[in-house]
Amino acid sequence: MIAFLEIILFAYLAGCVLYNLFFSIAGKIVARKQTDISEPETYSSVAILVPAYKEDSIILSSAKSYAQLRYPASRYDVIVIADSLQPETLELLKEASVKVLPVSFDKSTKARSLNKAFGEIGDNYDIALICDADNMLEPDFLLKINRAYLDGEHVIQAQRVAKNLETPFAVLDTANEIIANHIYRKGANAVGLSSSVIGSGMAFHFPLIKEVMQRVSATGGFDKILQLEMVTLGHKVYYLEDALIFDEKIENPNAFSNQRRRWISSQFVYLRMFWKKGLKALFSGNFDYFNLSFCHNLMLPRMLLIAAICLLTLLSAIFHAYTFIPFTAWAILFVMNAISLALPLPWIFYRKYFFTALLILPKAIGIMVMLVFRLKGANNTFIHTKHNKTDIDNPLLHASRKN
Repeated sequence: MIAFLEIILFAYLAGCVLYNLFFSIAGKIVARKQTDISEPETYSSVAILVPAYKEDSIILSSAKSYAQLRYPASRYDVIVIADSLQPETLELLKEASVKVLPVSFDKSTKARSLNKAFGEIGDNYDIALICDADNMLEPDFLLKINRAYLDGEHVIQAQRVAKNLETPFAVLDTANEIIANHIYRKGANAVGLSSSVIGSGMAFHFPLIKEVMQRVSATGGFDKILQLEMVTLGHKVYYLEDALIFDEKIENPNAFSNQRRRWISSQFVYLRMFWKKGLKALFSGNFDYFNLSFCHNLMLPRMLLIAAICLLTLLSAIFHAYTFIPFTAWAILFVMNAISLALPLPWIFYRKYFFTALLILPKAIGIMVMLVFRLKGANNTFIHTKHNKTDIDNPLLHASRKN
């Protein structure tokens, strides 16, 4: 019986590692595409939708940054969906030529804010771009989105990169996003599958997203539902790697705990909700739906995966005489997992930040392990992460623009 359980555990962890390693290698094999933004045949009209819940400290700076975009001002609108913002903030936004849509809900969610906006802003747009209140865009962002849209891409995920790297937790969060971008977005596209979306930096054909959002009401992880709806309709999610959107990384243990609690909870909730549909999609040949609904949700979060493999490899080394799976198998799995996580990170990260991330990793893993026992109700509660970074300070930025 113990041997059987050992085999099941090893098989599950090996599946997680092989999945990550496969897409990590795939992302390295495919070269980065450079978007040609010269002389587009037309400038699509864009609605930049920014849900902002109690983000008075950051929203004005973010909204003003959109005025710096290299795109005809008459062809895009910045629409702040203002949930619980202060009256003085609303006035300052209006003075900055931002369209402000005040909203109020008994239970605030991003999906509700977006649906309210879609119901009020009209249909005179080609593209809807969804951003978070702390996001900033590189100057050529809309030109690149426009080019991909004109080339026929109607569901686009941009590359989200860090605004800040001042603290060890911000460094670790940045590394995590680089790895996720490479495996779940670039790697997936490399083998013909949809990129996963990440809640911000998402661009859609306007009529498509307006119609689909009417069926999305999730409190946590609304983007997971959104991507499945898109794939069900036959749309692949295109990862536009060279369009950069800047995002504030968490800087302390409390923010890390709140954010990861929400993420882990939504993953488990959607695994229970969609695993049957995912398996049916596999047998009907819809690998995109199977990957996003079943594989993604079944995967053990990377920090928990590191913890599990390190612990079990150590126990195997100590008690190898009593285990069914040999120590060499666990050691190989440990190395394969390390390679899958190391490949996406640029060399500059190893030179400047690797040991910072490594030193804080045990504390982050400890928090993740404790969160497993505190997930009840997290997916039904809106857990807000506060932001305050109004500028970009990311020495890894050059690496984000390269392979």
